[in-house]
Amino acid sequence: MITELGHFALILAFLVACFQSLVPLVGAQRRWPGWMASAEPAASVQFMLVAVSFAALTWAFVTSDFSLRLVVLNSHSAKPLLYKITGVWGNHEGSMLLWVLIVSLFGAFAAWFGGNLPPGLRARVLSVQGMIGAAFLAFILFTSNPFLRVGTPPFDGQDLNPLLQDPGLAFHPPFLYLGYVGLSMTFSFAVAALIEGRVDAAWGRWVRPYTLAAWIFLTIGIGLGSWWAYYELGWGGFWFWDPVENASFMPWLIAAALLHSAIVVEKREALKSWTVLLAIVAFGFSMIGAFITRSGIITSVHAFASDPDRGVFLLLILAVFMMGALTLFAARSQAMQARGVFSLVSRESALVTNNILLGVSAFVVFVGTIWPLVAEMAFDRKLSVGAPFFNMAFTPFMVVLGLILPVGAMLPWKRARLGRTIHGLRYAAVLALAVAALTWAVQTGRSALGPVGLFLGTWLIAGAAVDLWSRTGRAGGRAWRLLRLPRADWGKAVAHGGLGIVIAGIAGLKAWEVEDIRTVQVGESFEVAGFTLTLNDVREVAGPNYNATRADITLARDGSVIGTMEPEKRFYPVAKMPTTEAALNNGFLRDVYVVIGDPQNNGGWAVRTYYKPLANWIWGGAILMAFGGALSLSDRRYRVAAGARKAPAAAPGVPAE
Repeated sequence: MITELGHFALILAFLVACFQSLVPLVGAQRRWPGWMASAEPAASVQFMLVAVSFAALTWAFVTSDFSLRLVVLNSHSAKPLLYKITGVWGNHEGSMLLWVLIVSLFGAFAAWFGGNLPPGLRARVLSVQGMIGAAFLAFILFTSNPFLRVGTPPFDGQDLNPLLQDPGLAFHPPFLYLGYVGLSMTFSFAVAALIEGRVDAAWGRWVRPYTLAAWIFLTIGIGLGSWWAYYELGWGGFWFWDPVENASFMPWLIAAALLHSAIVVEKREALKSWTVLLAIVAFGFSMIGAFITRSGIITSVHAFASDPDRGVFLLLILAVFMMGALTLFAARSQAMQARGVFSLVSRESALVTNNILLGVSAFVVFVGTIWPLVAEMAFDRKLSVGAPFFNMAFTPFMVVLGLILPVGAMLPWKRARLGRTIHGLRYAAVLALAVAALTWAVQTGRSALGPVGLFLGTWLIAGAAVDLWSRTGRAGGRAWRLLRLPRADWGKAVAHGGLGIVIAGIAGLKAWEVEDIRTVQVGESFEVAGFTLTLNDVREVAGPNYNATRADITLARDGSVIGTMEPEKRFYPVAKMPTTEAALNNGFLRDVYVVIGDPQNNGGWAVRTYYKPLANWIWGGAILMAFGGALSLSDRRYRVAAGARKAPAAAPGVPAE
């Protein structure tokens, strides 16, 4: 009964989404207040119906309702409760229902908290958001129904993919989808503004919080996915340039560019065309990610489905929304004339350079991701584009971005003196050079990657600190004024500093990582990077829904025991699939990472050990970046429609300060 209720609610949500797509749009065009006002209750009802449907599917997984086909294929009665719940979105159909739930949530959020938006713009935004919801609800109902029954329910299910039975992967998809779908709101704002023929400073302020929220969620989601890959897959890496990893990284890069571009629209009413185009392209990359993971055109450990029919449907959705938005963009190009004028040396120019670097970086990732498919279809050649290409083609743009970011953040608007700004950053430059020189001296005989990475990281962190300090003026009491700076200023500094920590962490890990692979007898000790590891025992243990081979390894340094490590090799009988559970001993400056392998003919065990310097800086920096974004989002000036809370005397579309 609950399953049928969920299916019925999904059908009703589709009908409400169709209503929301058409009626408010017509009302805004005809200036009919009642029709425009219908967008808000429609968005709320759509969200509540999809939430009921999602709750019904979740209940089926929690109660192990094996009359439902999706539960049979992705759950098991012996599975822990956490993974029964995460099994809801650990498959294609459930993940698409989560996608639509978040689409409707963002639409409802705009309805609930967008009261200060102009009625016409609000109606058009909610209408476009309704179109997105209707398209994906149609996709679910016609190709990916999660509520299909089985004729004869089995006694138990086939279990969830063991690789997904992990806390990191439990929360990774929801955060990614919050980011992906958050960009749908920027798309809706862009299309609504194009229909209305008006892009101004107020629009830049309204669209910026949604962009910032999407970027924060994408940062957290990508960080969780990277962390999961690091400790769960047993290969010791944090990023593989997998097509699905790239599918989440490209929208993140475009969202970062959009976020900076919206600042220029808000402050200077310049870069309007570029900002609207980025808002369209950012969501386009999100839909490309959905297409890649569900069409089967690219094989990946992260892929949800491999159904060409579903891929064609998603490709059609992508084509309709992108072609429609870009056609509208071309038709309205005259309405996006820039008002602000700025010199070659100014913050506006620095933000343009920032956007170009981020945009080109995203294009490089896109080409590397899609080129094997193009080569196979056009030239009948099977190619593999891996880490060497991405590292060589992508890294230089990030190095240049890291170099100019602290300078650009401190340049004044409209017109600036480059020498004065660089002079203010002289101590940051000296510190960064000192750190690079010290690193070079310590790591005699190594590559330049470590010193260069630590130079860039220090330059970004110190530059962010100098930028923050420079905003307190030159008179006394600067420390007190520092605490009273707007949260947006703090957020920018924390996010830029977090990026510096990520860069330093990646460079340190890549430059100084040590890998050791050997056969070890029980009771034997061996040395890796100054640490002594002793294999004390290997035993069989039983988990809730798996059997495991667990090693007991003592980690010591200079004769002092640091801790005990217990790597596992698990086997899930229902799924008939093995997984590797690495053991990590974490430290502020390094990780020791151990993986137990198969038994060898001589009675020993294969043991893989990694020494990973600065590994945790990568995820610590990602957390700081997301926290910096959250600080900025909490600033009252950047809340939704804050620009409309000004006195009526303000010029239309230009928020007073």
